[in-house]
Amino acid sequence: MHPYSDTISWGGSFLKIKDVRVRTFWFTTHEEMDSDGHAHPGPERKVRKSLLTLTAEDGTEGHAFGSPEQIRPYLIDRFVKPVVLNEDAHARERMWQGLAHWQRGSGGQLSDRTLAVVDCALWDLAGKLAGLPVYKMIGAYRDKVPTYGSIMCGDELDGGLATPEDYGRFAEWLVKRGYQAIKLHTWMPPVSWSPSIEMDLKACAAVREAVGPRFPLMLDAYHWYSREQAYELGKGLEALNFTWIEEVMDEQSMSSYVWLTNELKIPVIGPESMGGKHMHRAEWIKAGACDILRTGVEDVGGITPALKTMHLAESFGMNCEVHGHGPENLVLSAVAKNCRWYERGLLHPFLDYDACPEYMNAIPDMMDAEGFVHLSQAPGIGEDINFDYIDANPA
Repeated sequence: MHPYSDTISWGGSFLKIKDVRVRTFWFTTHEEMDSDGHAHPGPERKVRKSLLTLTAEDGTEGHAFGSPEQIRPYLIDRFVKPVVLNEDAHARERMWQGLAHWQRGSGGQLSDRTLAVVDCALWDLAGKLAGLPVYKMIGAYRDKVPTYGSIMCGDELDGGLATPEDYGRFAEWLVKRGYQAIKLHTWMPPVSWSPSIEMDLKACAAVREAVGPRFPLMLDAYHWYSREQAYELGKGLEALNFTWIEEVMDEQSMSSYVWLTNELKIPVIGPESMGGKHMHRAEWIKAGACDILRTGVEDVGGITPALKTMHLAESFGMNCEVHGHGPENLVLSAVAKNCRWYERGLLHPFLDYDACPEYMNAIPDMMDAEGFVHLSQAPGIGEDINFDYIDANPA
């Protein structure tokens, strides 16, 4: 139960959460991670994934996927269960605050990403209890979301994303597929010759030539450029009529982003990877460190704080773009007027994003030919999970 529950009184009856369960399983992937943590196409292999399930006393279940490390037994038993077990299944804010309170005492082990998994399972549970899609329970702004294709980091694979020309060819395919905008991730270590401002701009120029002068393009650049390099890259993107520049420097230096935002005409978006939840994003607005705010379920600790971030940005007349794919981030993209797109990816010429993984019956963000992803009308977050597969392939 919440640590402060003795100071709170409730009226009426409520459904309690009676069980917290994690199932870890094997599934097949064609992606691999390089030494710096970037995803690329790779040989078929088996990897582990985990599913968190919260069960209310009437048997209704809420689910959310996470990595085995994010929802490992110690974190669930030590921090999650004491907060959510026997708590009102609808008390998402109280439980989120209870978990956030425990972060300091966890020695840094209870991360925002763990909070995000629990919070998403709580929202999924609430939607199913209400018999509503979560985006409608929050308050729908739209039922379908325009999508941008988010390209994987560059590589050294022949015919992959090894050259600016590769990026240009792939961009042509993405436009034909229906994407309404494209975001590039260029080359990062351990690619042997990266980083390179010159090559970044060549790739951006090749994509601009492939898609035409007005098609919206964005760049998520190498994360550790200096101010001088960031300025050079930003001015090059201005000449190419790019829509925004993202995470071009270490976001721990907010002052560097204040400087960059003042120096460039192209909009600067952020922060993406920095912690601090919605509170730190308020500091970026106050400091003038970005033109477009950034949020995402994993980045800020769940749907609950992400909504706070989006409303915060709206109060200042700013757009707030959602980082990352998946049904939870799709929900966020559908409930706010100040979010322009849904990020779909990561995409690569050698990978079929539309292929359904074994642990799902259908992908949650199928895109139509016009570049829209339609929101699921099923109660909950909108995932059609293959529980039989998960139970048959324990890890």
